[in-house]
Amino acid sequence: MSGWQQSVSRTQKVRNRWRQFDALRLGMDWTEEDLAKYQIFIDDVYGDSHPGSVHLGELSESASMGVMEAGGKAAHFHVTDLCDGWAQGHSGMNYILASRDVIADMVELHGSVIPWDGAIMVSSCDKSIPAHLMAMARLNIPAIHIPGGTMGSGPELTTIAVGGDISLREHQQNITESEIREFCLTSAPTCGACPFMGTAGTMQCMSEALGLALPGAALVPAFYQELQRKARQAGKAIINLIKQRIKVSDILTPAAFSNAIKVHAAIGGSTNALLHLPAIAHEAGIYLPLELFDEANREIPYLTNLQPSGEFPTQFFWYAGGIPMIQWLIRDHLDLSVMTVTGKTLGENLEELQRDGYFQRVQSYLANHRISVSDIIRDPKTNTKKGSVAVLRGSLAPEGAVIKYAAAGAKASELAKKGPVKVFESEDLAYQALVEKKIEPDDIIVIRNEGPRGSGMPEMFMTTEALASVPELSSSVTLITDGRYSGATRGLCIGHVAPEAALGGPIGLIETGDLVLVDLPNRRLDVIGFKGQEMPAEEVARILSERQKKWEPPATGKKHGVLRRYLKHAAPVSEGAYMES
Repeated sequence: MSGWQQSVSRTQKVRNRWRQFDALRLGMDWTEEDLAKYQIFIDDVYGDSHPGSVHLGELSESASMGVMEAGGKAAHFHVTDLCDGWAQGHSGMNYILASRDVIADMVELHGSVIPWDGAIMVSSCDKSIPAHLMAMARLNIPAIHIPGGTMGSGPELTTIAVGGDISLREHQQNITESEIREFCLTSAPTCGACPFMGTAGTMQCMSEALGLALPGAALVPAFYQELQRKARQAGKAIINLIKQRIKVSDILTPAAFSNAIKVHAAIGGSTNALLHLPAIAHEAGIYLPLELFDEANREIPYLTNLQPSGEFPTQFFWYAGGIPMIQWLIRDHLDLSVMTVTGKTLGENLEELQRDGYFQRVQSYLANHRISVSDIIRDPKTNTKKGSVAVLRGSLAPEGAVIKYAAAGAKASELAKKGPVKVFESEDLAYQALVEKKIEPDDIIVIRNEGPRGSGMPEMFMTTEALASVPELSSSVTLITDGRYSGATRGLCIGHVAPEAALGGPIGLIETGDLVLVDLPNRRLDVIGFKGQEMPAEEVARILSERQKKWEPPATGKKHGVLRRYLKHAAPVSEGAYMES
């Protein structure tokens, strides 16, 4: 514990100094009795922005009820988040990663203008969850996160991710209006986060794995009443944290991040976690080198059979026991002494779930579908696969690059490939080449100028899903970019190449026809020659140095507002691409 001192209410000093503070609250739904209670602010991303947020107002109300039952008073704040799905195919995608930091800033403002006793954050999706966890770390008061749950799947367990195939076929005029209509009517049938282990699902899991969400809270089916019960329990739990004087810094420790990284390896989480976890850690004053992710993925068994890497949507993961089951199965690799928002350690939480019959209760849902736990979560004693993500380095990526090999085919972890590259200055140009069928089997495609300083680091989902939809390309084409990928990405996709092209990194110096080596077993990503001819490493370095002297920053066009600020102040991608002050 930190020894942080908590009075009955931190607002008392403000009340005594400035009585307008009380008067303004009494002008709302506060009573005089409420003024002396523990005061909690609840920040959610509720809004009509997408299915992952449209239901969060109800969860906030349930949390508020729990706060009231435990003797506190809650106040509601809202900063609606954005949807990557809505931003695909146009310049709106450039704003998505920046929105993470803007949401964090706004929540920090909400949490700082009043000396709150505690905070509850409610979010479901890609950027809002890391934004909330970043803000919680900045505020460093008792705080808890409520994940917003997972969407139900469509017919035959399909998800919204098939939209890439739909769009490519539409651009190629190879689809009927009826097929398009059926996709639109069935692929997002309920509220909740996208029902695959994409970034939204991954970050719900990371919140719980870090100890900032209640056990079993990640990926509850959003249409189940259990989600409301979890929110109400969170309202009670925040008062317990206040009474126990447990702050976020007591939970967000190096050991907690180590645990989360190992859970990430076991579940086949999104590569975007390699942006978000370092950014959250930065706010907690902790440095997470990329090597920690690579080490964990060499050690931890890859246990899940979830889309996009496997067969099942994420509601089945919750049925199979979710994050607590993963933690139980890899418990020998975890630090079970870490503190959590229950006010108990991770080890104590797992023992309590066992005593309560939690695992048997949630797993009984699987009988409805005639599948077993082992269909969803593999036994680590018999599973031979290790990890799901690799960190590559080399002359093309001196500061690192990442690949989710679990989503790239059974043999992807053994990939060793070299060949000439086709360089595209933007994703739009690469996608157009794909539509025009100018991409061929075994091509190595490079898309650059899509890093944080280049364009805001949009995801390449439109292109990767189109590639994955073409059988002759899906298993052979390799895509390399300084941008990032959707958590739904499938295929041989290497991203986060650093330094990025906009900063003069090697990815900004190579040309079409240059030779590149991709070597996953040895974690290498190297330039090995030019104009089709292999050369010694010393000669490669010399030629790249000569090109560097002639290099000029790419023209980004006139930017304004928040995007201009982000392009100017984004930290290196290897450190989380947060917006530096």
